[in-house]
Amino acid sequence: MQKHGKRYRALASAFEADRLYDPSEATQIVKRNATAKFNETIEIHIKLGVDPKKSDQNVRGTVNLPHGTGRIVRVIAFARGDAAKAAQEAGADVVGEADLIERVKGGFADFDVAVATPDMMPSIGKELGRILAQKMPNPKAGTVSPNIAQAVRDIKAGKVEYRLDKTGIVHTIVGKANFEDKQLTENFGALLDAIVRAKPSASKGTYLRSITLTSTMGPGVKVDPTRVKPTATTA
Repeated sequence: MQKHGKRYRALASAFEADRLYDPSEATQIVKRNATAKFNETIEIHIKLGVDPKKSDQNVRGTVNLPHGTGRIVRVIAFARGDAAKAAQEAGADVVGEADLIERVKGGFADFDVAVATPDMMPSIGKELGRILAQKMPNPKAGTVSPNIAQAVRDIKAGKVEYRLDKTGIVHTIVGKANFEDKQLTENFGALLDAIVRAKPSASKGTYLRSITLTSTMGPGVKVDPTRVKPTATTA
C-alpha cells in the first residue's frame, strides 16, 4: 500500500476527500494544493460508463483547449517536399522523411508528439510501428493530416488527445497550476464537451461516472458530474 508523505497528508486533510465539489471549487482546491517547487500540471481523470472491451464503445479524440496546456510540446514531423517545408515553418522541432525514420530507429526519442502526412504512413508503420507505439501518428488523434502545418500549429497551441484506457478511464491534462481559475475552468469545460460529444451510441446508463482533478504532486479532488456544464448533452 502506497504511503504518502507529511506534505501530501496535510494537503489532503484540508478538504473533504469524499465530497463531490463544484468544478470551480475543485479547481481552487487543486491550485491551492499545488505547492511543489515547480509549476505543477493540472490533471483530470474521468471514469466513463462504457465497456472498454467493446470496440463500439471506444472513446478517443482530440480537443483544442482554449487556453492551451501551458506545456512546451516537442513535435517531430514526417513529411517530404513542400509539406516538410510547411511543417518546419509551422514550428515543428524536427522534420524529415527516411532520414528521420532512421534517426528514430537509432534511438532518438526527444519528442512528445509525432505527426505525418498520409503518404509517409506506410514507411512509418513498417519501420517504426513497435518503436513509436503510443506516439504513432494516427488520423483519430489528428496527427496524420495532409495539412501537416495546421496539425503542428494545433498541437503547439494546446491540442490534447483523450482516449479510454483498459479500465474505462480517460486521463489527460487541462493546464498548469499558474493558470487563472477561469482559464482552467474553461479548459475543463471544453474537454468535457468533447468527451460528451464522443459518447458512443452503444453506451447506456450514466456516462460520466466520476471525475477527479489533481495536480502533479497533490491529492485528487472529486468533482460532481451532475454539476459540470458542457454544451453537449449527456442524455
